[in-house]
Amino acid sequence: MAGKLLLIGTPIGNLGDLSARAIEAMKSCSLLLCEDTRHTRKLLTHFGIEVRVQSFHEHNEEHKSDQMLDRVQFGETVGLVSDAGMPLLSDPGYLLVQRARERKIAVEPIPGPFAAALALVASGLPPMPFAFFGFAPHKQGERVAFFQRVGAAEMTAVVYESPQRLVASLEDALVVLGDVDVTVAREMTKLHEQFLHGTLSEILPVLRKQEMIRGEITVVFGAGKREAPILDSAAVRSEFERLRESGLRRPDVVKILSERYGIRKNELYQMLLQEE
Repeated sequence: MAGKLLLIGTPIGNLGDLSARAIEAMKSCSLLLCEDTRHTRKLLTHFGIEVRVQSFHEHNEEHKSDQMLDRVQFGETVGLVSDAGMPLLSDPGYLLVQRARERKIAVEPIPGPFAAALALVASGLPPMPFAFFGFAPHKQGERVAFFQRVGAAEMTAVVYESPQRLVASLEDALVVLGDVDVTVAREMTKLHEQFLHGTLSEILPVLRKQEMIRGEITVVFGAGKREAPILDSAAVRSEFERLRESGLRRPDVVKILSERYGIRKNELYQMLLQEE
């Protein structure tokens, strides 16, 4: 009899979030595939789960997927976990599941935490519709194009980012998306969980003042650009100064405001010069 492939959700921080069903699912496996065997062994030891583990990550998924599915077709139950959260979602596993479906192998998902959903429901931003974009690219040029796709979606968007690149990433987002509402979620479910809410220009100065940003980061962006209710020189000037204080260069601020208010850059420059 053919076995099955289990996709098992694991905690993103708080071990109390591992469900009883997930524990039993792991115990039922003859083999558990994981990104980092050392990380997963700690989880298994904590819950007294004895199961063989094997590394399965983006660098070996191509050549290991068929091997693992052969085992399932010979009757084994093979489980897949990521280091945290649900497999496949910004983690390995898509190719494995795709090939399992092609071979008509049973795939059973075991629910677990999903950082994007947790940040979304805590953000206070419209939860539906929303789009999950995974990790922002490392390089600035690719990241700018990435945020252009985020803006084109015209809905609440959830993005993962590393603490080291968070400020640079949000600066790019401000230039591309405008001064949208945002929630930065850090270390969710852990001891030092933190949520920062505000516009990008309000949050950036707070983050820049921090000597070092640590932990897992999830960012929720509101859809669309914030529009000023009245277009007058005083409002534009005030907005200009606020964005400049956030650390943006003058040309970048002018670009943001010209798009937001629907006026040409040279007209905006003239408006600002008249106020000086």
